[in-house]
Amino acid sequence: MNLNRILTTNPKTVPAPDKLEFGKHFSDHWLVSKYSEAKGWHDSAIAPTANISLHPGASVFHYGQALFEGMKAFRQKDGGIALFRPEFNYHRLVEGAERLCLVAPPQELFMTGIRELVKVEERWVLDHDHTSLYLRPTLIGTEAFLGVRPSREMLFYVLTSPVGAYYSEGSAPLKIWVEEKYLRAAPGGLGATKAGANYAASLKAAVEAKKKNYSQVLWLDTERDGIEEVGTMNIFFVFKDEVVTPELSGSILAGNIRDSVIQLLKHQGRKISERRITLTEVLEKALAGELLEAFGTGTAAVISPVGTLHARGKDWLINNHQTGELCAELLKTIRGVQRGTLPDTLNWMSPCD
Repeated sequence: MNLNRILTTNPKTVPAPDKLEFGKHFSDHWLVSKYSEAKGWHDSAIAPTANISLHPGASVFHYGQALFEGMKAFRQKDGGIALFRPEFNYHRLVEGAERLCLVAPPQELFMTGIRELVKVEERWVLDHDHTSLYLRPTLIGTEAFLGVRPSREMLFYVLTSPVGAYYSEGSAPLKIWVEEKYLRAAPGGLGATKAGANYAASLKAAVEAKKKNYSQVLWLDTERDGIEEVGTMNIFFVFKDEVVTPELSGSILAGNIRDSVIQLLKHQGRKISERRITLTEVLEKALAGELLEAFGTGTAAVISPVGTLHARGKDWLINNHQTGELCAELLKTIRGVQRGTLPDTLNWMSPCD
């Protein structure tokens, strides 16, 4: 792989850990590569982060050919740097690219390019609790045309951003609005793909929920009863006899942390079910005292306890709006593995050296 390096002569100041706002600060460099049918993948480079110049007729603007990933690099206990399950993100990018009729970058470009980028940006990987270097691999269609067909030209790039907590509440339980009007995704659509269009569809409900003093929304299916996702996270419910998360039915994104939690629970011998779960069932369990905990999982927030659901005209408290034992245990374990303070028994971490 031919990967050029062009390093900045004017490096920025790395913000202090207590000044981080999620996704607001960007490091000095990015990984960027172009694709065309004639040349394949070419002009791959690590270079100073720059604006993108595109023709106003580019496919990404008109037909939404945009796909991205979210992943993190962590400073380790021994001072090194490691990525958390990058293979998961690459394979999901490949699946998403196929769904959006984009050409995914080769695995070597993705994996080696990201490792080299993180090495270049090493000073941005902070050695502080609850911080990490967030990486945003992105794939877009760039060919200029107005006919409805897949783009024959693409741009792949990776941005990096030092981050702290995703939610302003930190690890405190969240208040969630159950969305019964708007729909995030439908069967056969893009719900299982990390496409930009999914997030555009979610913004209106999220804005309205925040006006009502709720952190995010719980998305339901087309029948307005089946539970799908919570905000930008997957959702888990802890009942007396099992832990349940919605099955991947085609409209739910397969999350990295979701899969990690399932692996951990199985490794610990706990009963974990992936099945259809309805709002009706959750509220019935709550009334019966059988709903013990709920939490969301995602790369950005890792694991966030859900303390309140607003559904069918009232607030439903979960575990008295306190963080549950299982949620706290899972968060401690995953963070420990990510930072190298706990054994990586499931081989999740990928060193950058």
